[in-house]
Amino acid sequence: MSLKIEMLLSEFINLHPKYIDLSLKRIKILLHKLDNPHLKLPPTIHIAGTNGKGSTLSYLRYIMMEKNLKVHVYTSPHLQKFNERIITANKEITNKKLYNILQFIKKINAGQPITFFEITTVAAFYIFSKEKADLLLLETGLGGRLDATNIVKNTLINIITPIGIDHQDFLGKSIYKIINEKLGIIKPKSNIIISKQKLFVTKYIKRKIHKKNNSKLFYGKNFKIIEINKKEFVFRFEKNNYVYKIPKLLGNHQIENASTAIATILNLNKIGFNFSKKNINDGIKKTIWPGRLERGKLNNIPVYLDGAHNTDGALQLLNFFKYKKFKCWLIVGMLNNKDIDSFLRLLKPVLEGVVAIKIPNEKNSYETNQIATVCKKRKILCIEKENIKMSNKFLVKEIKPKRILVSGSLYLIGKIRKYYLK
Repeated sequence: MSLKIEMLLSEFINLHPKYIDLSLKRIKILLHKLDNPHLKLPPTIHIAGTNGKGSTLSYLRYIMMEKNLKVHVYTSPHLQKFNERIITANKEITNKKLYNILQFIKKINAGQPITFFEITTVAAFYIFSKEKADLLLLETGLGGRLDATNIVKNTLINIITPIGIDHQDFLGKSIYKIINEKLGIIKPKSNIIISKQKLFVTKYIKRKIHKKNNSKLFYGKNFKIIEINKKEFVFRFEKNNYVYKIPKLLGNHQIENASTAIATILNLNKIGFNFSKKNINDGIKKTIWPGRLERGKLNNIPVYLDGAHNTDGALQLLNFFKYKKFKCWLIVGMLNNKDIDSFLRLLKPVLEGVVAIKIPNEKNSYETNQIATVCKKRKILCIEKENIKMSNKFLVKEIKPKRILVSGSLYLIGKIRKYYLK
């Protein structure tokens, strides 16, 4: 069945000449043929941003499950199988159900041009409209204003996670154009929650939305973390302090993501959801989000797996390793539309060396010699290897490092994490 799903998804890729082509026209036509399932969704929390979307969503999901709520989830990309993207009433969609829905949507679309993300988003909305849930957690693909998920008409809460430079080919060359695109998800009656941002980003967002009558919560003004220790962190929400357990997810940036989720939960309490402190604490403690500073091992060498692929992600990794006073060898593979020069430049202080590989079966991956050229420019020791098995063998036999970081792309992590999580 999984092979049939992969073949069907491959057919979807060929329905449009461009893999990404931001527009709401095509998806609107297909949804209309299906009697507009996007208008029949549960109360929706819509999340946009550059970094932290998935982690914030995951915290929310686990906290909500602690209260025994039924939650639909739509997220992307997946690490190992497409089913990860669609959670219906707390359960990952089965192969059988996914295949049947994709076949049905394919038939209704009747070969009309549509992007992969658009047609699979339609499939998710159709499923969500047919099965009952208390809430829908909806993550944008890469943008906001013209993202396929933004076809939804009304949202309960709009969350804007940290915004940085990424996907410039589609969202605009300047950070301000990117911010404008992300803010495009905000609906007239929704509550707006703005995560911790760079100061100039927060100021710009405030100017852009100050005339909107929506309820607004900003990190730093309405909620913030005021203390972190080994076991707990102190969170302030509208002049009240709360103490919560440190999450399993590694790095202070994950505590910041948790703070956005908690602010969202406390905002939901204002409209009658009544989450308890225990719900929040237990949910945070149980939250997992694979591929984000995920710990593994290679011959007893600690390995950290992280899908960071932009400068903000590199900074989060830098801060984590500096805080821990760790240095590491980096295995890196990255899509060639990403800024690998800035990525490596930022990580250099915590690197002992780099092993350059291509992302397996990814034609748009940097070649190893291109990565090596950047490393030479930045005076970073670099070894080129053909694949992950050869990289691992080299590190174990020749280097014997104290720690290994694998990073540069979620696509890379999804394809190689099995080697470290046995």
